[in-house]
Amino acid sequence: MSRTRTALLAALALVAGAAGTAIAAVPDDVGAKAIPCTVDYKVQNQWSTGFTTAVTITNNSAAKSSWAVKWSYAGNQQVGNGWNARITQSGTSVTAANETYNGTLATGGSVSFGFNATYSGTNALPTTFTLDGVTCNVDDGGGGPTTPPGPGTPGTKVDNPYSGAKVYVNPEWSAKAAAEPGGSRISNQPTGVWLDRIAAIEGVGSAMGLRDHLDEALRQKGSDQLAIQLVIYNLPGRDCAALASNGELGPTEIDRYKTEYIDPIAAILADPKYASLRIVTTVEIDSLPNLVTNTGSRPTATPQCDVMKANGNYVKGVGYALNKLGDVANVYNYVDAGHHGWIGWDDNFAASATTFKEAATAEGATVNDVHGFITNTANYSALKENNFTINSAVNGTSVRESDWVDWNRYVDELSFAQAFRNQLVSVGFNSNIGMLIDTSRNGWGGSARPTGPGATTNVNTYVDGGRYDRRIHIGNWCNQSGAGLGERPQASPEAGIDAYVWMKPPGESDGSSQFIENDEGKGFDRMCDPTYTGNPRNGNNMSGALPNSPLSGHWFSAQFQQLMQNAYPAL
Repeated sequence: MSRTRTALLAALALVAGAAGTAIAAVPDDVGAKAIPCTVDYKVQNQWSTGFTTAVTITNNSAAKSSWAVKWSYAGNQQVGNGWNARITQSGTSVTAANETYNGTLATGGSVSFGFNATYSGTNALPTTFTLDGVTCNVDDGGGGPTTPPGPGTPGTKVDNPYSGAKVYVNPEWSAKAAAEPGGSRISNQPTGVWLDRIAAIEGVGSAMGLRDHLDEALRQKGSDQLAIQLVIYNLPGRDCAALASNGELGPTEIDRYKTEYIDPIAAILADPKYASLRIVTTVEIDSLPNLVTNTGSRPTATPQCDVMKANGNYVKGVGYALNKLGDVANVYNYVDAGHHGWIGWDDNFAASATTFKEAATAEGATVNDVHGFITNTANYSALKENNFTINSAVNGTSVRESDWVDWNRYVDELSFAQAFRNQLVSVGFNSNIGMLIDTSRNGWGGSARPTGPGATTNVNTYVDGGRYDRRIHIGNWCNQSGAGLGERPQASPEAGIDAYVWMKPPGESDGSSQFIENDEGKGFDRMCDPTYTGNPRNGNNMSGALPNSPLSGHWFSAQFQQLMQNAYPAL
């Protein structure tokens, strides 16, 4: 039976006109009454300099004749006029106390108030609230102080697993990075651990297995909070549109996927020894979007993707993984959601969200098993294009008509992720879901990075001259020449975004530039060949791939050096 959350969850504030909440959740075995109070902090409207917020307090302790809720801001937010509460602010600390007419707060009762506020920069949401000195949204054992959980002790389920936590540094990747000239500058960064075949669970050769990584995560955790990132990546008929990342399981081997891959992973993650870790799973990249964009009569369709849509094993596999992994109380499932250059078009955007909902309610899973979504995994889409927006125009011609944008609704990954989050909620996902963006290779710095908008000769010179993403075509995905490291991993960087992450470890190849015999089930994809002239999925353009690349997942020193050289922000 799938996990259900027993308390209000938090969501991050969204862009203008959207709503979000900011609350933490609790472990599944903690009843709602064990939480002394909950605070639902929802940004109802946000613009460039201000926002409107609604706050609801629920009291689960003894009845009150007066109340005061407190929180602090991480930024420069300044509360202005409010209603249904007397609101004061000192520095970053805010106190909202009852009015004379709403001081009574019964056990189980709620009261609401709101306010307008100003800000500049980022409107980061408050993460901790107290009601009359008692921390809300967590089980404090009945109003007393809490003790930080240690190794093997279950922690409190939180809205954002990255908030207030260290993130696991994979020692195997770290050693490879540190061995590169200049690599020590980033070798302490957290990256994803890829479980890309059954043997990876126990460890292949001398490589660490899943338990090895979890044990090392406990060591790194110490008495702090720590999140470890796992990539669940072994669907039957995996990556039906790209041979370089094909997997070991054939299109019909759904039973092996369940019993030999997901079940053993779930059993290990459920070991009480690891209960204090925040285990973040990225579930099956490059799978569900293929069912939308690369099937049927579309010019981008492949026979392999048609097979996977017909047999339903992508939907079944993702649903089964979400169900089984979601049963583990300290697992946070994030489903892969492609990227803006894949599903940002009108005919893909809503259809993709619907397909994701289908998978999230298959094989016993429910939307409660989905903590959020991740975009741009192992891809190169620029985080934010500052030199133009989707609303820009040149001589009356919209940037959407440029060859690069090609009628897409989004020009960068941040705007797409925030908008797609809204779409996902609209089809039935919980309003608390958060987004992750993989920024491991989308910095596009170095000497080729534009310093301003392009020439206004026409819409193409304007977009091409100003865009940070220097790929030949947005459909190019393999070992892209000129790419750089992007934003460093960080929690809560923007509204609706749980974290920027390096889920794809920088320096690990996307695929080999020529055929290489292997026992990993990985084929040769011409998109990894720098001499390839393309296919409909990249507009029949050159592949833009680096030469002499190894098999996907293998170390690619030349790429690693280029990523450091072109990093933005620079190293």
